[in-house]
Amino acid sequence: MDPPPADRQPTRPVRATQIDTSTHAPAPQAVPCQLVVEAPLTVDVQDVASYTIMATPTDDAALAVGFLFSEDIIASMDDVLLLQRCEDDPGVIRVRLAGSAQPGSARRNLVVVSACGLCGSENIDDVIAGLPTVGEQLVVRADVLRMAVEAMHAQQTLFKQTGGAHAAALFGADGALVAFAEDIGRHNALDKVIGQRLLQGCPPRGLGVALSGRVSLEMVAKCARAGIEVIAAVSAPTSLALQAAERGHITLCAFVRANRATVYCQPQRILDLP
Repeated sequence: MDPPPADRQPTRPVRATQIDTSTHAPAPQAVPCQLVVEAPLTVDVQDVASYTIMATPTDDAALAVGFLFSEDIIASMDDVLLLQRCEDDPGVIRVRLAGSAQPGSARRNLVVVSACGLCGSENIDDVIAGLPTVGEQLVVRADVLRMAVEAMHAQQTLFKQTGGAHAAALFGADGALVAFAEDIGRHNALDKVIGQRLLQGCPPRGLGVALSGRVSLEMVAKCARAGIEVIAAVSAPTSLALQAAERGHITLCAFVRANRATVYCQPQRILDLP
């Protein structure tokens, strides 16, 4: 797909006023800042549905593919006949599916906000019960969790510039990253790395994922559908995230910081754990 146009950049320079909130504060001063961009990306699937995702304008094609895959609208790239940016509107990705494709959760004209995962009125019990069970290909040393998170942090240029971007990174048994993405939305960043692997012809099955933020039900659901076996998150999981990880046989690790991590379920993939 063609590279993004100049007006779809991930950051925007602004001027702000920096103040000191101490008792005897110096005078305010004007400072240059970078803001992370939030912009709509519409994924228009011909004869199926239109999805508008509020996201950071990077990796648009990967986000489109990863979102369609994570939402069970496509099963693989074999279901995609056409993937191209609209000539008249660079914020629109046109998708045409193969005749054999059977979208599992198509919802027409859905707007997905940057903080959003499961929208609307899905029955949570049905969502968890319907999750697939991942494989048992990945086994890692405990220090691989730290290595993967540190490698993710090292690539977070948008976060370093703006303080407003989440990240996701896929890693293998040695902790080396095989995909990385940033976005204002945790869900978008995860969809982007899943989409990157699909576009490369390498499904994300059997890999681990490092996440920069909280782990929610919808994040675990995306991992289950992608076959991701280990989650290494910087922040906490929710109760439903743990329930979904147990259902999908995913190793859920959180608070992966410095030399510590908390393993909530499926510890068999971490070497030297009972």
